[in-house]
Amino acid sequence: MAELHTGVGRQRGARPWPRPRRIATLSVHTSPLHQPGTGDAGGMNVYILEVARRLAEADVEVEIFTRATSGDLPPVVETAPGVHVRHVTSGPLEGLTKEELPGQLCAFTAGVLRAEASRPPGHYDLIHSHYWLSGQVGWLAKERWGVPLVHTAHTLAKVKNAQLAAGDRPEPKARVIGEEQVVTEADRLVANTTVEARDLIDRYDADPARVAVVEPGVDLDRFRPAPGNRDRVAVEARRRLGLPATGYVVAFVGRIQPLKAPDVLIRAVAALRERDPVLADQVTVVICGGPSGSGLDRPTALMELAGTLGVADRVCFLPPQTGDDLPALYRAADLVAVPSYNESFGLVALEAQACGTPVVAAAVGGLVTAVRDQVSGVLIDGHDPVDWARTLGRLLPDRAHRAELARGAARHARNFSWHRTASGLLTVYGEAIAAHRARLASELACGPAMSCSW
Repeated sequence: MAELHTGVGRQRGARPWPRPRRIATLSVHTSPLHQPGTGDAGGMNVYILEVARRLAEADVEVEIFTRATSGDLPPVVETAPGVHVRHVTSGPLEGLTKEELPGQLCAFTAGVLRAEASRPPGHYDLIHSHYWLSGQVGWLAKERWGVPLVHTAHTLAKVKNAQLAAGDRPEPKARVIGEEQVVTEADRLVANTTVEARDLIDRYDADPARVAVVEPGVDLDRFRPAPGNRDRVAVEARRRLGLPATGYVVAFVGRIQPLKAPDVLIRAVAALRERDPVLADQVTVVICGGPSGSGLDRPTALMELAGTLGVADRVCFLPPQTGDDLPALYRAADLVAVPSYNESFGLVALEAQACGTPVVAAAVGGLVTAVRDQVSGVLIDGHDPVDWARTLGRLLPDRAHRAELARGAARHARNFSWHRTASGLLTVYGEAIAAHRARLASELACGPAMSCSW
């Protein structure tokens, strides 16, 4: 495979790439203002808003276009100086699922184009689309505005279908085709990890020269180890969240759907009870999040599963946490589990490690980058509950090993920041703008009667 470009910052002496003044960010199916952990809101929402803030701090204005889902929303919300979220009316305000949104792409695109038409010519220097639905809109907008399109997939249908969780619905053919079109038309494709970059190249025939790896980050001011004795910090955090002050806490944070596999953690506790009932009775599993995707078909499925397996007394359910309560949950836990069948990156794993909590994760997708095996946590091959029970049974009683992993987790997380991500994206943006300008210059030099090859 051709060498991939890593857009994590320009090397000394490299070409000074053009810098965009203003970016149109597209997020059709979910707003960065929505609470992560429920519905369709997750790591992508965090990514878009955090990156936008860091770009604005670097004097790049960002306007985020998203679909209006409530009549109470103002047309435009300023979330930070230089960052505006524009709500585009396209279809019913409520009641549409993500799967129904392709039918509203024309209306959404019209809203985006009208917003730009009210501005002076050349208002946006670049479009950055997130997820394939936004990529479809970005493809049309880039042709209309004459600017480059940078696209981040976040998840890929072919990858998800190849690693489908039991009981989950495969992604439809229409999405696969839509992703293939966006991959062909985008000027640059931003992958979160080299694993995702290889998927774009191997599964979607993406041009390696147009694929750049820019790793996501974490808010290191918000997610950090709390000062003071770790045990006292954990007890205080548990008291705040209504969790048991003693015993072990293993937390799952995210949307409740088969893809995220929280059932693996519940089954693992049941397997641990068979293996070591004394230890299992000291474990509290915290499931923090709301139903999403096919998980909405049976929103009480995890509660029913815990009851059927006889571990309902060991499982605690919490709604998505906001503000300081999310870092508190990470600090309250002895381990954070990320058993997903696929993750483009896995921001939960990074947030937990930044708080100094080791992570036990499935060795899939971006998690092999987000978690450094045996240093900041443990990666597990597969989703067999017995394997997960064996790992939990080994780690939880081993206080010294967990303390070592906790230190490694905090160190590992410090390698990632949203400023680093924004810097990498600015490099990619500059390359896209420079290539776009060169292409226009070539077309002008050739003239209408000649054919250029480039």
